[in-house]
Amino acid sequence: MMRMMFAAAMLVSAGAAAAQPSPEAIAFGARESVEQISLSPDGKNIAVVAPLGARGSYVYVVNLVGEPKRKPIARSSGSPDRLQYCRWSTNTQLVCGIYLIADDGDSLTSFTRLVSVSTEGGEMKVLTARPGENALQVTYRGGEVIDWQVDGDEGKVLMTRQWVPEEATGTTIAQHRTGLGVELVDTRTLKRSTVEFPRDTAVSYISDGHGQIRIMATRPRENSGYFSNRVVYSYRKKGSKDWLPLVTETFTPEGLGVGFRPIAVDSTLDVAYGYDVENGHTALFKIALDGSMKKELVFARPDTDIDDIVQIGRQHRVVGTSFATDRRQTEMFDPDLRRFVRGMAKAVPDKPLISIVDASADEQLLLLWAGSDSDPGVFYLYNRGTKELGELISVRAELADRARANVKAVSYPAADGTMIPGYLTLPPGSDGKNLRAIVMPHGGPAARDEWSFDWLPQFFAARGYAVLQPNYRGSSGFGDGWYQKNGFKSWRTAIGDVNDGGRWLMKEGIAAPGKVAIFGWSYGGYAALQSPALDPTLFKAIVAVAPVTDLDMLRSESEHYLNYKIVDKFIGKGPHVEEGSPARHAATITAPVLLFHGNQDQNVGVRESRVMADKLKSAGRNVRYVEYKGLDHQLEDSAARAEMLDTSDSFLRGVLGDK
Repeated sequence: MMRMMFAAAMLVSAGAAAAQPSPEAIAFGARESVEQISLSPDGKNIAVVAPLGARGSYVYVVNLVGEPKRKPIARSSGSPDRLQYCRWSTNTQLVCGIYLIADDGDSLTSFTRLVSVSTEGGEMKVLTARPGENALQVTYRGGEVIDWQVDGDEGKVLMTRQWVPEEATGTTIAQHRTGLGVELVDTRTLKRSTVEFPRDTAVSYISDGHGQIRIMATRPRENSGYFSNRVVYSYRKKGSKDWLPLVTETFTPEGLGVGFRPIAVDSTLDVAYGYDVENGHTALFKIALDGSMKKELVFARPDTDIDDIVQIGRQHRVVGTSFATDRRQTEMFDPDLRRFVRGMAKAVPDKPLISIVDASADEQLLLLWAGSDSDPGVFYLYNRGTKELGELISVRAELADRARANVKAVSYPAADGTMIPGYLTLPPGSDGKNLRAIVMPHGGPAARDEWSFDWLPQFFAARGYAVLQPNYRGSSGFGDGWYQKNGFKSWRTAIGDVNDGGRWLMKEGIAAPGKVAIFGWSYGGYAALQSPALDPTLFKAIVAVAPVTDLDMLRSESEHYLNYKIVDKFIGKGPHVEEGSPARHAATITAPVLLFHGNQDQNVGVRESRVMADKLKSAGRNVRYVEYKGLDHQLEDSAARAEMLDTSDSFLRGVLGDK
């Protein structure tokens, strides 16, 4: 019956008539009730970006010292304007980031804009500089705030600006500058002045947290006009305006960076923190900015990459670093904060994942998040003076009464004997045997799964599935050797590791015989569709969300962008392009396939799923394709996600059996 049901390819738009999704699909598919949160400089208010309807958002303010009422400040529809974040420039002024996608029917174009809004009322003010009437180019990048605390200038921030040239015919005052620069902008009056004049090759700047730009990154162009594979960093000594050479980072064709990459400046220590390789793993270093260029190792691990730093306060002071082994860990450099984190772990023992989200200007009040594998987390306010810890808001209140699964770190052998790390999620209350099972490879491929709450495997566990998330070779975080040549060039290794996860589930008796499926998003979707190339009978059903399906098609999607040559080299040329493109081998896929894609996806073009569905249909394979109008790669729409989860569950039950 199932084969007849999926015998024809179907194109279904979001909103098509369908049964009401299950309660689990609605609950787990809902967007987080706290999308972003920040603390005012005086510590008296929080600003929360929360979902509004299926895909819209709004920001509200809560007074922490008075009556805790929500005060809505601004909103976005989600179509096309999307409110991404809001942060405080003063105690009464917020700066918010807006993301938009314009669709003219032939192409998609994304824009970012920064706006300022007062918590005391009034209209939004656009902080992003407006180009002149005679501008020869469109300003796509709306700027980024790189310093929130300019000494002596309350309400003024340092933000990047993309300059575009203007038509000079008939005027002597046309703008000829082009490239990325920095401005000092008053978030209340919109008055602006140039701090760093634009450079055509500039791609980023790093401030010291006190109003001085200390590091500039430039990316040279090739003769073709595309970016080269090098990023050149320059620095300034304290109080100087002269740029001096710092380091050059080079990217290999596989996408690995070689050389020191600055990420933050500590004004007090007069150093730049950054990443470099130590014994095959990414480590945290610092380089003196006093002219000596002294380089010191700050923190390294022999078993995993250091992939994040911990910053605190208005100056974004570096106080620690973070890395993942079987779970995320933090190493604090600041002794007081080290003791605090240890005490916090004792105060909320059921939420061992703890992070500092924000702080008041004096750093006496800390905005914290704590969560776990089965708990999406709670935000707290901690007073360092009184030692008081107060709960503020839950990340996903709609899941409070729903059973959630524990996640266990596991490892299993690949065909060549290499042990592949991953995470196993079992249904709550299950004995973990003879279950319907899903292998769920992550996206990227240069990413990794961690021990944390993840709504996708949690939903399927709630519906009775065992879920394995493998960190296959090609994943990041495990060192250069594990990364291989990246998950496309080394697809046989990566996909082989994924398939071996399915075999392990059956060998261990976790999966019932013949009841293993594969579900993936982005590169994970690619892995799901490519898995039959190595074993066409292993997975009995395939679900792919926003998948890569043809490597040359993926390459072509970057042709009109400056990073095309980098993407071109990352994908590479050779037999692996033909052999590693599932759309070219649709006839080898015998399992039923379910595809989802948003038609405004700029990470992986929607054409990839359309072509895949057509190829499968032409080959007489069982395929259903669901396309969501107005959504991008993440499908950030609660209704669409609930429908996607419910449709996937019904599909998998139909193929694998209900029990």
